[in-house]
Amino acid sequence: MPEPTSSDRAVRALEDVTGTTRPRRPGDGTDPDVPVAATVVIVRDTPAGPAVLMIERPDRGSFAGAWVFPGGKLEAADRAGADEVLGAEHDVLDDGIIERATSDELAAAHQAGARETQEETGLRVDAASLVGVSCWDPPPGIALRIRTWFFLASDPGGDLVLAPDEVAAAQWVRPAEMLARHGRGEVTLYPPTWVTLHDLAGQADADAMLAKARMSGIRRFETVAWRGGDGPVLLWQGDAAYEDEAADAASRHRLEMAALPWIYTRTD
Repeated sequence: MPEPTSSDRAVRALEDVTGTTRPRRPGDGTDPDVPVAATVVIVRDTPAGPAVLMIERPDRGSFAGAWVFPGGKLEAADRAGADEVLGAEHDVLDDGIIERATSDELAAAHQAGARETQEETGLRVDAASLVGVSCWDPPPGIALRIRTWFFLASDPGGDLVLAPDEVAAAQWVRPAEMLARHGRGEVTLYPPTWVTLHDLAGQADADAMLAKARMSGIRRFETVAWRGGDGPVLLWQGDAAYEDEAADAASRHRLEMAALPWIYTRTD
């Protein structure tokens, strides 16, 4: 049999877990028992256009061989040091509501994102200046769920110093270029990374990326997974079939992963 393409790893991982998912319940997206992580998309301008810093995970452990943004799980020290970013004006959820528990978690995620970025890449970003982009909650019912906050940050400058146990390689790359490489089966990307790159592609420069993130607020992606006949499909709020698979209205917010390139549709 032919060897699977790199991107098949993500699809196979999703196919393995979609059979264990259950319908979403109120509170799933803020469940305090779910581990929390943070990841930082560092952006800068290059002669070829705006680029983001991506790192390749070693061929073992979580997200083996995948290209991701620097980040990792929250630690106790992140929560203890979160007071300085509570109430940051640029952190507004897309529904305009920030409950106290969510605010505390978000502030700790700022700290974790800055800490993990320095540990993995040697780059020092200011926790309070991170711009919230999205919060991803995996399908409920799967064995391993990690709720992840995504942030944007300007390149702080300095040399990359990669953590050898956590980073196999690093590259500044234009979002559209990384998506094209994934579409050819050359790299592994997981859905939150892919959708984030998709949203950043086409921006004129790094400042435009940051301005769009500030204007849009933090988008929630509370995921529902289907095991379709051809491959997994992920659904998010705004899709007509999000709560009822039989719904056939035109409203769509989904990622179809049956074949490369993946197809992301958001009709609002």
